Amino acid sequence: MELAHSLLLNEEAYNQLGEFQKAEFIFEWLQFLEKLLPVTSRADIRENQKKLVEQLTSLLNNSPGPPTRRLIAKNLAVLYSTGDTFSVYQTIDKCNELIRSKDDSPSYLPTKLAAVVCLGYLYKKLGRILGNSFTDTVGNVLKAMKNAESQGRYEIMLSLQNILNGLGAAAVPCHRDIYKAARSCLTDRSMAVRCAAAKCLLELQNEAVFMWSTDLDSVVTLCFKSFEGSSYDVRLAVSKLLGTVLARALTSKQTTASSRHNFRRISLEEAMQLLGTGFLRGSCGFLRASGDILKGTSSVSRDVRVGVTQAYVVFVSTLGAQWLERNFSAFLSHILYLVSQSHPKAIQSQMDAIGCRRCVSFILRATVGGLLGEKAQIAAAKEICQAIWKLKKVVDAAVSDSNLETRISTADVTASQHVLVCALQELGSLIHGLGTTAAPLLQDSTTGVLEAVISVILHPSISVRLTAAWCLRCIAVALPSYVSLLLDRCIERLSTLKSSPEAVTGYSFAVAALLGAVKHCPLGIPHGKGKVIMTVAEDLLCSASQNSRISLQRTQAGWLLIAALMRLGPAVVQHSLPRMLLLWKVIFPSSPKDLETEKTRGDSFTWQVTLEGRAGALCAIKSFVSHCAGLLTDEVVQRLLPPLPSAVDLLTQLSSINKSHGNSLKTPSTVYRHKLYELLAVLPPKTYEGSFWAVLKELVADLTVPDSQIDTSTFLLPPLCHENDLLLLGPLLQETDHRFIEEQLLLGNSIAGGSLEYDPYSIYEEVAKGDSVPKPLPPVLSVISAATRLFGVMFSHVAESHRLQVLEQLLNSIKQTKGSRQQIVQLNVVSAFSTSLKHLANCKGSLGPEEVRRSALTLVMGALESSNPLLRCAAAECLARLAQVVSDSAFTAGLAQVSFDKLKSARDVVSRTGHSLALGCLYRYLGGIGSTQHLNACVGILYTLSQDSTSPDVQAWALHSLSLIVDLAGPLYHVHVEPTLSLILMLLLTVPPAYVEVHQSLGRCLNALITTLGPELQGSSTTVSALRTSCLLGCAVMQDNPDCLVQAQAISCLQQLHMFAPRHVNLSSLVSCLCVNLCSSYLLLRRAVVACLRQLVQREAAEVSEYAVALVKENREDFTPDVNIREIGLEGALLSLLDKELDQRLCQDIKETLTHMLTSMAVEKLSFWLKLCKDVLAASADFNTVVSIDTTQEEETAKVDDASILTSDSDERFHPFSNPRWSTRVFAAECVCKIISQCENAGSAHFDITLAQERKQRDSRDDFLVLHLADLIRMAFMAATDHSDQLRLSGLQTLQIVVRKFAAVPEPEFPGHVILEQYQANVGAALRPAFAPETPPDVTAKACQVCSAWIASGVVSDLNDLRRVHQLLVSSLLKVQAGKEAQSQQYNESTSTMEILAVLKAWAEVYIVAVEKQKNRSDAHNHCFKIGNSAEENYRDITSSASVLLDLVQADLGTLSRLWLAALQDFALLTLPSEYASQLPAEGGTFYTAETIENARPHYYNSWALILYATALWLASTGFIVVDPDEGVTNLSRPVTPTTMCQDSSTRPLVKSPEDVNTDRFHLILGISVEFLCSPRSDAAMENIIACLRALQALFDVPWTRSKIGGDQDLGVELLNVLHRLILTRESPDIQLAALEVVQLILFAAQEHVKEKRRSAEVDDGAAEKETLPEFGEGKDTGGLVPGKSLVFATLELCVCILVRQLPQLNPKLTCSPAVQSGKHLLLSEDGSRLVAAALVILSDVPAICSPEGSISVLPTILYLIIGVLKETAVKLQDGQLPLAVAASLQALKGLLSSPMARAEKSRTAWTDLLRSALVTVLDCWDQDELLQECDEVSLLTAITVFIMSTSPEVTTIECLQKHCIEKFKITLDSKDPLVQCKCYQLLHSIFQHPNRTVSYPYIHSLAPSIVGKLQETEKAKPENAAELQVIQEGIKVVTALTATAEEEHRAHLVAGLLPILISFLLDENALVSATNSAKSLHEFALQNLMQIGPQYSSVFKKLMAASPTMKARLESAVKGNQESIKAKTAKHAKNPGKSSSIQLKTNFL
Repeated sequence: MELAHSLLLNEEAYNQLGEFQKAEFIFEWLQFLEKLLPVTSRADIRENQKKLVEQLTSLLNNSPGPPTRRLIAKNLAVLYSTGDTFSVYQTIDKCNELIRSKDDSPSYLPTKLAAVVCLGYLYKKLGRILGNSFTDTVGNVLKAMKNAESQGRYEIMLSLQNILNGLGAAAVPCHRDIYKAARSCLTDRSMAVRCAAAKCLLELQNEAVFMWSTDLDSVVTLCFKSFEGSSYDVRLAVSKLLGTVLARALTSKQTTASSRHNFRRISLEEAMQLLGTGFLRGSCGFLRASGDILKGTSSVSRDVRVGVTQAYVVFVSTLGAQWLERNFSAFLSHILYLVSQSHPKAIQSQMDAIGCRRCVSFILRATVGGLLGEKAQIAAAKEICQAIWKLKKVVDAAVSDSNLETRISTADVTASQHVLVCALQELGSLIHGLGTTAAPLLQDSTTGVLEAVISVILHPSISVRLTAAWCLRCIAVALPSYVSLLLDRCIERLSTLKSSPEAVTGYSFAVAALLGAVKHCPLGIPHGKGKVIMTVAEDLLCSASQNSRISLQRTQAGWLLIAALMRLGPAVVQHSLPRMLLLWKVIFPSSPKDLETEKTRGDSFTWQVTLEGRAGALCAIKSFVSHCAGLLTDEVVQRLLPPLPSAVDLLTQLSSINKSHGNSLKTPSTVYRHKLYELLAVLPPKTYEGSFWAVLKELVADLTVPDSQIDTSTFLLPPLCHENDLLLLGPLLQETDHRFIEEQLLLGNSIAGGSLEYDPYSIYEEVAKGDSVPKPLPPVLSVISAATRLFGVMFSHVAESHRLQVLEQLLNSIKQTKGSRQQIVQLNVVSAFSTSLKHLANCKGSLGPEEVRRSALTLVMGALESSNPLLRCAAAECLARLAQVVSDSAFTAGLAQVSFDKLKSARDVVSRTGHSLALGCLYRYLGGIGSTQHLNACVGILYTLSQDSTSPDVQAWALHSLSLIVDLAGPLYHVHVEPTLSLILMLLLTVPPAYVEVHQSLGRCLNALITTLGPELQGSSTTVSALRTSCLLGCAVMQDNPDCLVQAQAISCLQQLHMFAPRHVNLSSLVSCLCVNLCSSYLLLRRAVVACLRQLVQREAAEVSEYAVALVKENREDFTPDVNIREIGLEGALLSLLDKELDQRLCQDIKETLTHMLTSMAVEKLSFWLKLCKDVLAASADFNTVVSIDTTQEEETAKVDDASILTSDSDERFHPFSNPRWSTRVFAAECVCKIISQCENAGSAHFDITLAQERKQRDSRDDFLVLHLADLIRMAFMAATDHSDQLRLSGLQTLQIVVRKFAAVPEPEFPGHVILEQYQANVGAALRPAFAPETPPDVTAKACQVCSAWIASGVVSDLNDLRRVHQLLVSSLLKVQAGKEAQSQQYNESTSTMEILAVLKAWAEVYIVAVEKQKNRSDAHNHCFKIGNSAEENYRDITSSASVLLDLVQADLGTLSRLWLAALQDFALLTLPSEYASQLPAEGGTFYTAETIENARPHYYNSWALILYATALWLASTGFIVVDPDEGVTNLSRPVTPTTMCQDSSTRPLVKSPEDVNTDRFHLILGISVEFLCSPRSDAAMENIIACLRALQALFDVPWTRSKIGGDQDLGVELLNVLHRLILTRESPDIQLAALEVVQLILFAAQEHVKEKRRSAEVDDGAAEKETLPEFGEGKDTGGLVPGKSLVFATLELCVCILVRQLPQLNPKLTCSPAVQSGKHLLLSEDGSRLVAAALVILSDVPAICSPEGSISVLPTILYLIIGVLKETAVKLQDGQLPLAVAASLQALKGLLSSPMARAEKSRTAWTDLLRSALVTVLDCWDQDELLQECDEVSLLTAITVFIMSTSPEVTTIECLQKHCIEKFKITLDSKDPLVQCKCYQLLHSIFQHPNRTVSYPYIHSLAPSIVGKLQETEKAKPENAAELQVIQEGIKVVTALTATAEEEHRAHLVAGLLPILISFLLDENALVSATNSAKSLHEFALQNLMQIGPQYSSVFKKLMAASPTMKARLESAVKGNQESIKAKTAKHAKNPGKSSSIQLKTNFL
């Protein structure tokens, strides 16, 4: 194939190929040429033009296939348009010659067609350059059409379209001729020709004025004719033509050209009248009203009506949204007039009426719902309301007159019914779509929406009553705040108008519909409504028999209400359950005898009422079983069962009852059957085993002797077919945008589809996916579908022995019926059997013995050869299920053999299609094909069938089957891949484009092959690259196919290829293909495009986005997308598509695509993304302002605001998104939040304005989020103040995130202020509306979170500014204090729980922050005293803001603390396990009611943690001092104190002592914490765990609580165990640190307790001997610790856990194993070091809580761990700092060694031994030679020093140990590193000063001489740098100190040694000037020391001076010279005494 990539055709390579490969080669070359020509230079083209033209024209004679001929034509056209045109006429002549040729043989046909196509493209590209030649050409082509067959007619029409396109107005002379030809083609037999003719005429009408002026009527009639018997594609094409022509006629300006014709512009009325004629009268024309119209028999053919419906939509869309707004009322009245009674023909039967209503609804939905923005939709809703009011008046008049005897005919009443149904449905859909943005509409009293809807609930027609109820349901779902209100209103009317039959049914429908809506309203309805409704229902049922006029309605209404009530779920239903079961029990006769008496007594009317009531009862029980499964206990099931046998008995008697009472009972008995079947299908079959046979008999009768003669296949079978196989059956079964109206064509003539009035019970059920209204089928049909479902369930439970009998009976019944009835019976039986196989497969049952299998097979095989394609599909699926259930390989092979034999012999299309599909499906559920033999046989047969060009159907089915086999065979198929690919390509290149179904099957085959090859497609071998090229070639052919579904296949194939071999797919051409089809009118194509984009952007978002924009900039003429990609990029295009799209799945995909693009590109294209979101959100802001302004202004703003989506208005540039829907705006707000989190991951510059500005100056392309803060705030503000509640929630969420993320960003221009401070007005304004009384609670709850975040963020420190937001919280708090009773009755009680807890949580957060700030402030306060004045200002800031916050909270703290405690008590009750349910308070808690306990739980789980922490802080601050023991009673509706926990009033003491109240509170907080920490769910938020631990810390900060826990050892141990488990299961260092802090406090409590006991014991036994004191602390006298009981043991366990996790080397088990190499030092992370340090602090405190014996037993462990940490972490750091862990271990060591236990009598000796061993261990660290290089000797020396200084002398004065230590010091003194030396001096300094001489002297004797020696050396070598200087200084200090401690007689020697050294450091004046810094410092240091020493040891000093005059002179000159400076220096020095004090604090362990 690479050889095909050249400018000229490589003929040498071409001639060597086989026949078929030539075609491939040519296509590849043409494809390459198409890409090459536009980028080749003109000169090159001219040079090769002659040769190229020859090659291309010669190809025309090679009978090219359809895709090839199109490419030849395109290339020729491009060649001439870029090269020279002189030879073009020859080419045109040649083509004309080919067309004229008399050769009519099929083999010559492709050549003729290619010539036709060429002419089309040449004229399209070159147009008027070709001068007048076109008249001959057109004439020639039209002549050829006279005897052309369908392919020829098809290509000629498309060519003429191209010619017209190229010539434009120049083609006027030919217009009439073309018009005539196209007219005949528009009603052609072939659908493809009709489509092509429609396209041609659409092109023609651009210039041919007569089409939309003089000939308009005939064009319209022609289109109507074309709709007759049309396919979906034809309807799309012709409706586009019709709609466009009419729109053109309406809007055209009179041109000069047209003035010659008698031109008149038609009015809107006339245009719509024309369309209306087609809708009402069909295609029989206007004047030629044939006889049957007069006779009143003809009914409009449905496809005409559906076509006209689509034309209406095209008509309006073409005119655009603004036009629709301006002319809406005219349009509405016309559309509604279509279903009014003025046209009895349109609605003569119920079927027709339903069909017409569907069409009208569709027109309204597609125009009003699809085109208008929200503001315009509200205006439209008002118009519809006016229409409803008008009709209402007509009905009222008719009804009120009916009281007079002159009763008006009911015509007027029924006349309005269909109009009302359509109007109400559209109103409902509109409001449903608008959601809460419709609030202003409903509040507008002038329109009176609710009044209008409720007024028609009393309409005489049942369908109007039902639709009005449905409309109310839509309003309730859109505006949840209206649900309760509407329910109350309807229930009240129902009770007052109980005697009007219309009112009873109408209002009961309304209540049922509203109950169905509650599921969609997250805020619910008050719990008590359920009880009210149950009472009303009972009342209706009980009073039904009182008045026979309305007994039927009351019965129906009562049961309907009960059935609908079940939708509210178990919590509501359980209260009404006993009453319902009682009603259920009494409605059926209790014994067969009673039923007999009923039969004898009842007349027709009582039977009607009885059947209606029993059907209702069955429905109610079914609803109960479906929606309240939680209540189905065994006991309830037992009470449900008794009436069932009686219900079945009645079923068996129905036919006889019907016979005796005539036809009036037919419908009620059918409904009864249907409801009984439905109920039995949801009950477990065990429950009605006794009635099995009776029911089965009835089912078989229903299936085999159906009442109706209607073909039910289209609704019974699709669910039973596999979704992949349904693709075979054309577009009708696929999802399209027109599914809603197309469905009626699918269902056959006798049924138009479902409608609400067929089954009122469906009004409370969920709507099927994709429907806007429930569409139950007529009872006759729904009985059959219920029967098939029930048969499926029952057959799988019948004994195997009986199955044969049932099947035989079914087979016989098929045999015995004849003709069309036979097919209907066969259909029902196969559906039922297929369902039963599905059930058997699901429950893994078996089918039964051989005979049963045989019968089953006969049944299925019969259906496989049915003439109904749907039935064949279902039978193939059934066969697959049969093979699955039998699961016997021999049986399966037998099935395959049957099909093989059939396919070999049969020649008819039906059996070939059926059996080929059967082969494909057979192994579908058997885990794939395993046998190569079977595979080869299948492939062989299917290859042959797929080449059967006589029947496209056979080809399509065989290819589809092949695609299934490719999938099922998997890797086995590899052998067949190449031949299959060749076959697919050959067919793609040769099958005519009109056979769309073949091309679609080819696409599926190619897709399956690509999947099978999978990642192998990446390979580079020749075979693989050949396969890959073929796949790409196949995709290219499919992309060029005119059919949209084939293009969708191509896109999904390319998507697969891109997944497996991304390098080989040309991304730019794929993206351009996707952009072109982004707004296709085909839903499946749009879905394929977006699915492909979704995959591409996961890997290459940036590239995809760039290619899309580049594509628009190229300005290709064939690319004019509906969306403005140039301005808003692909992302913006997707957003606007999301806004217009109605298909849920597609919307989901678009959102995911955008989210992927955002995650990968938002940071790079920050401004772009933020602008997109802002544009979408800003559109809503205009809407807000408009709503509140008066209407005069509204008119003016309308122009700007509703820039139509379709007409590109001049305003479009300023506003890319015109009026986006609220859901799109919510998505935009979510995107803003995602952008912020992306920026957070991208780096800190996004949240640091100084850094951002710096980097922006450096590179202007950089962009940072913080620079867009104003936009973020504005977007959040716009969203938070919108009308849509969802958008308000998203806006508040965004605001909260912005506040949290930017709170700390400082404002560089105003130091001390933060950047957010300037937006406080916006924040306040955004929050205020959320606290308005009418705001829904979820919005208020969210706003509370934002308030607390804002107050806590510390952005605002000024009290007055804070007050604004604080006031909002205070107002909420007042609402909370009002208690449960004051809550509004609008929503469920749990919503008030949500709101109250949100308020309490918000206050808790504010209080926590205030206390924390206060705490930091007191720390800062202490700090200030240390550092002096420098920090005074800062300190004031901190103080002020903290105290302001605390003051704000303090005022309400009393109330708050009480409410917090109450909320915690509620939470504690709710967390009790279920077995304590009986002990919960009957009336609920403080903030929840007992009934809504389940709904309240999540709200408590959401907020308890912060409330707990706040309460703990409050209790800690009061120190558990109770001010007023009775404080719980005030201010709450019910007395709540945590003292009332689970006690009833009799046992409760009247007033508890403060101690008891405290204890209760302590246990409440501790209990909740422990319960939570014991088993935090894996999804428990980190914040909750941290808050809980912090609460414990706060709790144990108080001495009183510490005494509690210290005194209760078990409690302490339990807590430690819980914390231990928490540390094990949670990796987060924050959690572990917080836990360790709690452990430390528990240990502290235990220490206090032990101290207290010792102290009191000493006081008590003061006189007694010390020996007799009992031992306090753990370990008593024995030293034993009991795991599980011992606090010490638990603490050690926990510390070891932390240490070993950070330093695994500490684990002795591990150290022995080779896995852990000892010796490699680990540098701990910062968190790790902090954890280790905390654990060590705890360890060193442990001995304090032990008895002496106990301390002995734990000491070794503690020493091992501390020294272990020291060993492992002592590593040298660069700056000589000590690592944190080392510092901690030294600190811990010091703490341990100075423990009193080391000196206590009982433990002293043992401690001494152990400490010696520990010292040895430390010393040994040194001797591991290989460690020496990295081990830090300073740390080890420090440790030794700690031992020497902190233990009693006997530990370290043993000679060997002492020697060893001195040895180490000697080595270190000789270190080359000045830092080490320096440290060594410091340590020796402290040792030399040890008060005990036995300790210090040996060191002085061994080390002092060498120190002095070292100092004397320095006389020669002066210090180079600061470090060396410090060494000398430290040395001097050591010697000075020695001098001070030495005995008198030795002191003189020392001074005599020291003075010369010091004097040698002095410099004379001249030297001083030029000396280095360190020399100067040394000089000063020496001088100071000398000044001190001189006076101290004056005698020695004088002696020396006298002896050495040089010294004396040197000293004197220095003293004189520096006297001044010294004065200054000393003054300065005194002021600033210790520079290094802070460091000393850290490292001073001694």
